[in-house]
Amino acid sequence: MLTQFGKELRHIRLDRDEKLKDMAEKLGVTVAYLSAVENGKRNIPGNWIEIIADVYSLNEKDVKKLERLAYDGRSEIVLNVDNATNVQRNLAYSFARKFKDLSDDDVQNLQRLFDQRR
Repeated sequence: MLTQFGKELRHIRLDRDEKLKDMAEKLGVTVAYLSAVENGKRNIPGNWIEIIADVYSLNEKDVKKLERLAYDGRSEIVLNVDNATNVQRNLAYSFARKFKDLSDDDVQNLQRLFDQRR
């Protein structure tokens, strides 16, 4: 099933009168891989939004939309803690372990905290 991110990619491609093959070549992947990303069978590569924005000269609004759609469509998040302090690393691990146990109130409180940091 086509993801929202995939629909947006398709929209970008069709607006430029390109075939799946054309976009795949520009992104440096196979047609099968691009199709799998569009359909949610593959994760969106971390640098794709930047590459797509550059290749297709997207404006800031369109880049933000792609970022939001990519974020909304993820079922897994990888967090690199290589340069984190021990305190930050421990917080990340604790959060991962307790994530499913958070109440709606906990989630809302955390979201408010994070929103204040933007």
